[in-house]
Amino acid sequence: MNSRDLAPDVFNASQVTDPGKPLELYVFVNPLCPESWKLQSLIRKMQIEYGTYFTVRMVLATKLSALNTSKGGQSDEAPAITHPVLASVAIKAAELQGKKAGLRFLQKLQEHLFLKTEKIPSYSVLLEIADEAKLDLEEFQLDFHSAQASKAFQCDLQISREMEVDEAPSVVFFNENIEDEGVKVSGLYSYDIYEAILKEMLGKENPSRQDPPPIDELFKKYQTLATQEIASIYNIPEQLAERELKKHMLQQKLTCVNLPEGTLWKMK
Repeated sequence: MNSRDLAPDVFNASQVTDPGKPLELYVFVNPLCPESWKLQSLIRKMQIEYGTYFTVRMVLATKLSALNTSKGGQSDEAPAITHPVLASVAIKAAELQGKKAGLRFLQKLQEHLFLKTEKIPSYSVLLEIADEAKLDLEEFQLDFHSAQASKAFQCDLQISREMEVDEAPSVVFFNENIEDEGVKVSGLYSYDIYEAILKEMLGKENPSRQDPPPIDELFKKYQTLATQEIASIYNIPEQLAERELKKHMLQQKLTCVNLPEGTLWKMK
């Protein structure tokens, strides 16, 4: 957890995109950063409980200082090339096949990084992930090398610069009043911090909180979840969460992978 003093930065707000929801959250992540995955877990929980009040825009905030760290003089099409920025471009390429396709690719990417040893996937591995995410591989390869995917990633970097976001993960809260300032929280904090800011931005001390869906429905939306994440979503001890998950595994609904960091569960 970032130990810095929580002093939100402020700047001019943007217009909230969904008039039916009074808040918009810009979530800045580095897809190769474990801290960003943890933030996304907190955002999932917030979407489940308070999703009627806000929309989310995910912004890729890969550090450009890593652009000179790629290996050798290989082209982007060389199977062995690895580079921190490739994963971000790949996500944008996947999103060109639709928002759901982009989310499937991101989830498979994070699952792969969680289960495998390499921290930076190569181009060939990104193709494997695209296949696992059931993307059109030919279209994905064309989009990966297209100006459109590159421009989409550059747009995210521009948003980071304009909002003066220099750390991933970060969250920026905006309300529906374009004249109001936004609230930026850099780093990773506990769920109650984000919940408190959301309530303050809404101007409601006790906004209506939704109950989480049944586990089966949850896994249809988020294909891969950790035991700790399930426990957080349902506000139960990890031991109880694991017991319930094992019941679903015995029913042939889920499968699991035990890792040093914890247990990862996914739909069969």
